[in-house]
Amino acid sequence: MARVFSGIQPTGQPHLGNLLGAIRHWVTDQDEHDCLYCIVDLHSLTVPYEVAELRDATLELATALLASGIDPDRAILFVQSQVREHSELAWILNCVATMGELGRMTQFKSKSSGRDSISVGLFDYPVLQAADVLLYQGERVPVGDDQRQHLELMRDLALRFNTRYGETFAVPEASIPKAGARIMDLQQTDAKMSKTGGTELGTIWLLDPPGRLKKKIMSAVTDSGSDVRAAPDKPGVTALLEIHSIVTATPLPVLEDRYAGAGYGTFKRDVLDALVAYLEPIQARYAELAADPAEVGRALGRGADRARSLAVPTMERVRDVIGLLPAPAA
Repeated sequence: MARVFSGIQPTGQPHLGNLLGAIRHWVTDQDEHDCLYCIVDLHSLTVPYEVAELRDATLELATALLASGIDPDRAILFVQSQVREHSELAWILNCVATMGELGRMTQFKSKSSGRDSISVGLFDYPVLQAADVLLYQGERVPVGDDQRQHLELMRDLALRFNTRYGETFAVPEASIPKAGARIMDLQQTDAKMSKTGGTELGTIWLLDPPGRLKKKIMSAVTDSGSDVRAAPDKPGVTALLEIHSIVTATPLPVLEDRYAGAGYGTFKRDVLDALVAYLEPIQARYAELAADPAEVGRALGRGADRARSLAVPTMERVRDVIGLLPAPAA
């Protein structure tokens, strides 16, 4: 089985884009591959944040991942900061990376635009991201199109390190899901659903109750026509069709035929019903887990122990080949 690593920032409960674009694939992958799923809280330190909110958001996200089907017995679910080898390897890779290649990262340019003060961590974000994967000899990294550049840097650093010091890291490959990779905001149909940049009515949250879902689906932007089809000139309808297709496992052409001549009202009501049915068991499981946060914490602790058992041998190899003394025995 391939070693798969995925990371997600702890910014609270996931939205539908996270669930359909990434998390549902993680649930499938844990039966087919050797998977590590990491809540990357150290990455959250690169921009201003509230200390108490970070802790709450980390636990909330872990609860959501478990409720969505991540099984800590079949995959390793852990928090990045609880495995210190991430930070150690990031520093070593900083001495392999160059200012020029980090300065070309488009995500840094986007996130730093218009700011008076920018942290070194934000500039260095892709190196820590590379350390996250290389530490576990990750072979596949599920990423969106916006992360392709970071994945290429990760590969370059692994190859450069291996050339300079000897074979140490697996060189990871990108795994980009075709279906559901971009779930669009239901009000701003030219933008992805987002935790920070999206609209409130256009963003569907994992824990939205049926009444809230109804308001969001029924008010979703469509267009002045009435035909239900996926097309570039109908981004709003296309977004709803893609959601319906994923949550019911129904091909888009089948849905287009089903709703030919039906109009938007009928179509939206069916999208709503399908979405409520899809989220209902996840929300019920979330409520059970949230009632016992200590157990969620214990699950994360077990995950950190399992992750560390993989990280330590990598770091022993890294320290040896670059000429550092071995770490003292505990």
